[in-house]
Amino acid sequence: MNLKLLIFIFFFGIFSAFAQTKVSGYVFDEFDTPVAFATIIFKGSTTGTITNEDGRFYLESDETWDALTVSFIGYETLNIPLEKKVNYDLKFILKEEAAQLDQVVIISGKQPKKNNPAIDLLKKIWANKRSNGLKQFKQYQYDKYEKVEFDLNTIDSALIRSKMFKGMEFVFNEVDTSRVTGKTYLPMFINEAVSQVYGDNVMSKTKEVLKGNKNSGFSDNQVIIDFVDDLYSDFNVYDNYLKFFDKSFVSPLSRTGVSTYNYVLSDSAFIDNKWCYNIIYYPRRKNELTFKGDFWVADTTYAIKEINLQASKSANINWVKEIYIEQEFEVLNDSLFLVKRDYMMSDFAFNKKEKSRGIYGKRTTLYDNYKFDIELDKKFYEKEVTNYHEDVYNRDESFWSENRLEELNKDEKGVYKMLDTLKTVKKFKRLYNLGSILASGYIEFNTLPLDYGPIFSTFGFNEVEGLRLRTGGRTYFGPNDPWRLEGFLAYGFDDDKFKYGISGKWLIDRKSRLIISGGNRRDVEQIGASLTTSTDVLGRSLASSAVVGTSVNDKLTTINLTSLAVQAEPWRNVIFRLGGNYRTLESASSTFSLDYNTATGVASEIKQFESTLSLSYFPKRKMTGFGVERRIANDDFARLFAQVSLGDKSVLNSDFDYTKLQFSYVQPWQIGGFGRLTTTLEAGKTFGEVPLGLLSVIPGNQSYFSIYNTFSQLDFYEFVTDTYASFHFEHNFNGRLFSRIPFLRKLNLREIVSLRGAWGEISDENIALNTTNNPNNIDLVAPSNKPYYEYSLGVGNIFKVFRIDFNFRGNYKDAQLYPNARKFGVTGSFGFYF
Repeated sequence: MNLKLLIFIFFFGIFSAFAQTKVSGYVFDEFDTPVAFATIIFKGSTTGTITNEDGRFYLESDETWDALTVSFIGYETLNIPLEKKVNYDLKFILKEEAAQLDQVVIISGKQPKKNNPAIDLLKKIWANKRSNGLKQFKQYQYDKYEKVEFDLNTIDSALIRSKMFKGMEFVFNEVDTSRVTGKTYLPMFINEAVSQVYGDNVMSKTKEVLKGNKNSGFSDNQVIIDFVDDLYSDFNVYDNYLKFFDKSFVSPLSRTGVSTYNYVLSDSAFIDNKWCYNIIYYPRRKNELTFKGDFWVADTTYAIKEINLQASKSANINWVKEIYIEQEFEVLNDSLFLVKRDYMMSDFAFNKKEKSRGIYGKRTTLYDNYKFDIELDKKFYEKEVTNYHEDVYNRDESFWSENRLEELNKDEKGVYKMLDTLKTVKKFKRLYNLGSILASGYIEFNTLPLDYGPIFSTFGFNEVEGLRLRTGGRTYFGPNDPWRLEGFLAYGFDDDKFKYGISGKWLIDRKSRLIISGGNRRDVEQIGASLTTSTDVLGRSLASSAVVGTSVNDKLTTINLTSLAVQAEPWRNVIFRLGGNYRTLESASSTFSLDYNTATGVASEIKQFESTLSLSYFPKRKMTGFGVERRIANDDFARLFAQVSLGDKSVLNSDFDYTKLQFSYVQPWQIGGFGRLTTTLEAGKTFGEVPLGLLSVIPGNQSYFSIYNTFSQLDFYEFVTDTYASFHFEHNFNGRLFSRIPFLRKLNLREIVSLRGAWGEISDENIALNTTNNPNNIDLVAPSNKPYYEYSLGVGNIFKVFRIDFNFRGNYKDAQLYPNARKFGVTGSFGFYF
């Protein structure tokens, strides 16, 4: 018997046993044209869905229903009896109503903006729109239950028989069918979390206290959970724009929605004893970041009772085939509505073809037990930096029985058992380890607490070292290690020298995140690639390893760096760091000079001790993990950095006394439906006379890669300063402009514009200090008369992974004064972006 049919019959018996009704199919008109956005509901209920652009639908319910209603404005309504609980691949034909034949415009899909009862209701929603109900109180508390799940979807006989699952066939005993898409899926990961949320609207503070966490599947699950939470961030459907996958979708309740969506008043019914109207909406144009779906709005209050949103298939978003969202609201009175259930599902796939296999990422969130106006001390919200408690991750089953706001269904309970068994299978362990290597860049040794890598740094090349080979490793007991040692060893075939680095970090106190770190590195580096000097003893600039560049990159430095630092995070995302480092700098190339004048002659080596005190502030940053090393879980936060560095001749026989002040501010901005703007401002000043190796170099970029916060048309050391200010503005329109151009629309390209500039000065004393008789000395020039600037026009999302930028030098390009100035250049980059 066909295996696929056998599985179907098996699960059909299970579905029947649990009294579920499942229906899928297509809706066409009399001319065999798919009818998009037709309404499908179980007769006598409010449980329904709408067809997609291809006329396809899927609908299920935990209850038993014996009839289906299919309707769309301008067509006769169909009432279809359901003789079975499971009915797949049905085909319905809608006939035009005789009285509606003159309303061709409505039937074709374009809905009028005037004399449309749905838009009249929408205007009343705007007029009666409340801010989130929680905003009406000074303080609030509530219980929160969250369930995150990942599933492998589109399970068929070919996959079941594939060699990949040989020896693991038992996992297919847990195959189920999605109530949203109607596709089969296999759960691969599940995580549950119970927490208590506190908020204070007066102080604009929130805090979430985790009470319990339970999971099965991947051991390092916190990365997955935070990844999903960041993608599925909290939102308010009344906002004009809803952010998902770092994109701003136009909300169907937006005040700009009339020009973006078609609206149809479809039905009315009692829901929880409140008379409600049902409005269907769908986009007016393709390739825009929009949804389709419907919502129920309460009469008299015009508050949303239920809403579902499904992203348009043509939306300019990568790697995501489906996005489906449901929200249910509890309307307590005429002025208070609160979310009680939130369901979000995405289908991640390499392409958007109907039969392509992918991964479902699902999050279900329930809210209950709201309390208001209970004031808590300000320290309650600010003091705790980390909330790691081991007992939270080891709650017994009685805890979950008491605290789950929604019981697990039979399939979800089976996932825990199946995944626990799967982890004992050797083949699965090998597959998991391979995925871990690709994700982290490190090869894990199961018998030792050591990782080898990062493997992507094994090979390199530059003009000084030639071919460079690198090997390295780190200690690794788990993601929450309180200490870590790392090191590397490298060899350059042209300079015939070994390089090395070793570093260590120790988390002394979790609550304040008190960390001591230190290490030593001897390597070749491009110190002209950044305005802010790095004290990372294992860091190595990309600019020193470019295989092909726009011009010869021989201005490299041999550095021997030893550092020791202590840092603490007394308040969340506020980090103080006190450090000391001793470095030796000398030219790594015979065609590049770091020579400077001294009282006794000319020196070519710099020996310098430097102490640093820095403050970093990352408002709204979310972190993953609780160990000495954590991962950033989001990217929509500001970064503020301030540092003072003191050079002292009296320590370790150093060469110079100086004081350096530096400040930087990076801010991403989501500009509604017009994309994302990233701005960076930097400024700094060095007091005292210092050699080239300690000055601030405007960062050039001689590679063919687009590197943010560098200047693509500048060579290294083209501008050198002791006082500087710079800016970099980059805006990604996310395809908003190209989606308006017919022949570009289907390509889903994205427009990027960038403007960057720098101003600086260098004192006569520093010029004199660095001017020697060495012919390889660099002429020290600063952009002091007028700021240097350049701009670029870019096209992103080429084949979903490639971006190309066309860069233009704005000034300082006179052929006589600047004979080597690069007026135009092309750079590119690769990356996986939604």
